[in-house]
Amino acid sequence: MMKKLNVTWDGVFDSTGYMFSFAKALCCAVKNSPLSDMAEDIVASSGFAFRMWVSPDLCPSATSIWQFSLQKSCVESGGINCNYVERLWGQEDIEEERRLEAIELIRQSIDNGIPVISWDIGVCEWGLITGYDDEAGRLAVLPITGQESEMDYIQLGKRELPILNVLTIGGRAEKSREDILRDTMQMARNHLLGNEWCENADGLDAYQALLKHLEDEDVQTAGSELAGSWNMEYFLGTYAPLKWYAWKFFEGHGAQELAALYKSVYENWQKAFEMKKNLDLSLRENRVAVAELLKQAEAWERQAVERM
Repeated sequence: MMKKLNVTWDGVFDSTGYMFSFAKALCCAVKNSPLSDMAEDIVASSGFAFRMWVSPDLCPSATSIWQFSLQKSCVESGGINCNYVERLWGQEDIEEERRLEAIELIRQSIDNGIPVISWDIGVCEWGLITGYDDEAGRLAVLPITGQESEMDYIQLGKRELPILNVLTIGGRAEKSREDILRDTMQMARNHLLGNEWCENADGLDAYQALLKHLEDEDVQTAGSELAGSWNMEYFLGTYAPLKWYAWKFFEGHGAQELAALYKSVYENWQKAFEMKKNLDLSLRENRVAVAELLKQAEAWERQAVERM
């Protein structure tokens, strides 16, 4: 019989519908745990409100190419203990071992009433595992699309993009708010200055990777075509809501100067996203308008880094 939690994405702030799926799943898992008061903060205090990755061709998979093993230490930096198991490419010799380890963590978490964050459980994004049935060998899953489904145990880590990536939420760590604020700023600064591994433009460099396409003078070039593509919408929509979490984190922790900067950063990213959705970016004047919003957001975010 399926042991299943009643979990939805309701109540998780996502102003675009494209929010980075690991951060959204993390927020939702914490919201549906005894630590629900930390649900919004953890998006920033884990560093994910500040992380950006952009590939030259605006391939959406760029948002999922980073050092996965950071997940545990980043979440724990935000004051929440967690368990984590992964199996990457070239690790077929430990595939079964890691899958069984992950399933045991899933059982424990569901028994504790907390959904589990996992990669590729319906679409190639992070989502939530919300139940398990040992007799049938099935998992209840909630992909980022919101369409509940089930999958076999044996499919875990072996779907469209076959890696295993499972994180479960534990208890509250003994860490002061002051220490969380300090460590969050250090982590954010480290990423924004490009000190975390990524094969694509990351941190503040992500701005120029987007602007390159928006500022292309020739509407017939591939760059301009990408500026008007769904891919651009995806990147703007992925990172815009994260800036909101950064704003609210600093506001809640009394860092008013940083809060004011990130409020402005969020508003510009959100406006850029809405312009992309509602205007024709094959027109140069519209591309220039979106580019100006991102340029100003970059300037504000660089000021924020200097104050961290």
